[in-house]
Amino acid sequence: MASTTAATEAAKVNASLYYADSDAPICRLEVKKHFDSLSDQEAKYAHYIAKASWAASKALATTISPEAPILYDMFIDAFSEPSTSSPRRIRKDLKEWKSKAAVSDEAWKYFMEYAAQVLNNLSNYKSFGDTKFIPRAEMKDFTAIMNASGSPKAIELYSQICTRIYALTPDAQLLIGFPADGHVTGYYSPNISKEEATFVQSFLESKDISPLNTRLFKTAECDFELRVASAQITREPETFQHEGKRITVVYGDFAEAMAEVADYLSKAKEVAANEHQRKMMEAYVESFTTGSIEAHKESQRHWIRDVGPVVESNIGFIETYRDPAGVRAEWEGFVAVVNKDMTKKFEKLVDGAPKFVPKLPWPKEYEKDKFNRPDFTSLEVVTFATSGTPPAGINIPNYDDIRQTFGFKNVSLGNVLNAKAPNEKITFIRPEDLPLYEKLRAEAFEVQVGLHELLGHGTGKLLQEESPGKFNFDIQNPPINPLTGKPVTSWYKPGETWGSVFKAVAASYEECRAESVAMFLCVDPAVLEIFGYATRQEQEDLIYVCYLSMARAGLMSLEFYDPKSKKWGQAHMQARYALLQVFLKANLVRIEPSPQNDDLSIHLDRSRITTDGVRAVGAFLQELQIHKATGDAKGGTAFYDKWTSVGEDWVGWRDIVIRKKQPRKVFLQGNTREEGGMVVFKEYDVTLEGFIESFIERAA
Repeated sequence: MASTTAATEAAKVNASLYYADSDAPICRLEVKKHFDSLSDQEAKYAHYIAKASWAASKALATTISPEAPILYDMFIDAFSEPSTSSPRRIRKDLKEWKSKAAVSDEAWKYFMEYAAQVLNNLSNYKSFGDTKFIPRAEMKDFTAIMNASGSPKAIELYSQICTRIYALTPDAQLLIGFPADGHVTGYYSPNISKEEATFVQSFLESKDISPLNTRLFKTAECDFELRVASAQITREPETFQHEGKRITVVYGDFAEAMAEVADYLSKAKEVAANEHQRKMMEAYVESFTTGSIEAHKESQRHWIRDVGPVVESNIGFIETYRDPAGVRAEWEGFVAVVNKDMTKKFEKLVDGAPKFVPKLPWPKEYEKDKFNRPDFTSLEVVTFATSGTPPAGINIPNYDDIRQTFGFKNVSLGNVLNAKAPNEKITFIRPEDLPLYEKLRAEAFEVQVGLHELLGHGTGKLLQEESPGKFNFDIQNPPINPLTGKPVTSWYKPGETWGSVFKAVAASYEECRAESVAMFLCVDPAVLEIFGYATRQEQEDLIYVCYLSMARAGLMSLEFYDPKSKKWGQAHMQARYALLQVFLKANLVRIEPSPQNDDLSIHLDRSRITTDGVRAVGAFLQELQIHKATGDAKGGTAFYDKWTSVGEDWVGWRDIVIRKKQPRKVFLQGNTREEGGMVVFKEYDVTLEGFIESFIERAA
């Protein structure tokens, strides 16, 4: 009956749109030579933070979908050597297992691909796109393989979720989002409405309670429970009455994982290189033990002060992309080794920042009073605990108050940036543009990431009433709003943050602002000289590929838009679609269908990039910044929605984009382990088996 039901459901939805990728390129994050250059103390420090980062991976999975943590446990147990040995090892009898299952080579391959992608995403929803994926293997073959695993635990777990693995209806559950819209999330119980989530959030803001490390559950008609991630229940549940409803704050969510995180970070403290690292580890331990966001903020203050470390890291509930309300953060942690040669290039960009910032298209009243010189380093990732693909660059912390007063750090993740998939097919680029595009696209992306992180996320002031009657601008003579020509009438009130005011749109809006800064400044000859492009021809070619890459990304973003729910599934891609619309409106770009209407090609007018193109991007960027700076969520959201709305004429092009999409790269990360008092780094074969093995040993 289960197989028949799954087949019926698949018939209602085009199942092929949701199949797990086949033949996804596996790219190893090359870092061994950098890790091996570390001293024994540095290697131990990196090892303990790496272990802490992955210790909460199952907690991360729990925030994505109900079946995600079950799938994680199921595959870890099924692929582990059936013994009590420690650490875990991948089972040696994969061929024997396949033989017992009596399935075809294709079915086994599809099973392995699904397992690898579940582990990579830590769920059955794509981290880049927020859409569900299902196995290509038929359910009968998948069931035969699981039953032949010989693992009673894995078989039992599979029996709990076998139909949900394949379910394609109701189709709203194919997307991450608010339960009230029929979507899926682990941040909220299924019975909570959007209005109730907003109600609780407004209460939290009034009490200055951060939602970053929380989940929200409705326990009765007027009762809500806010669960705070912490290793210990250091405080009794606090119950508040608010407008006829009861909100109880409970500590101890993900207690086991948070305790393990804190234990590893305590060990890291003992081998830290300096006082800032020791204080940072102490604050981390306090935060993850007690659930204190203030303690995590303190860790970030020490992190910013720890300038130029050999081993760089960060950990915690960081990004809010996947919370449909945009206020709760996903767990992540990374540890990396500094690439000193590449870092010198980024330091030159930091040195030039004071002359580049004033060129941005907004009055000085909308820029930070002082540009706090950040640490900008190029890193080689040792490990990055996250759902899916590590980012190419990071600008953190995200706490507005710390960014405005202490500053921030920028990191470019070199071995992520430079990882190339073999035999990758380039879509939507004209044949005459392809040689130059292939030659310079990695270099163009490096410039884009540098500008995006440093001068995108790193610039722009928020006009704030920091406490009652205390403003960070002259309230008697408020700044003139360049959009209206009149003094500003809105700003952030005490306790409000960028995320709490702009809510769900905040993440994508800010990514769009940062991408726009990159497009605005990448035409500057002084910027390009820093990256090694000295001649006029070199600079013009690099600028052309920067804009062509953004236009292509904007077109490819249609893959991440769901026309039925009118919902975007990925913050960065929504941002890039907006910029493509800016290019199109400026007549900088046109998109031409093929005669057979089965392909698209991007035509970019090179001669107009530095004139019409930059003017259009500048006007767009200015409006983004002014709405953000003044806390004008209503105006900013309406403006952004206008630029990211997808008309019916684009839906047909979306079908072409879907047909042309390529499997997304999967990054194979190594592991560290202690052997005889030393820490060693282990690499894995660039195969599905090697990828799964890396997760088995990581879970040890």
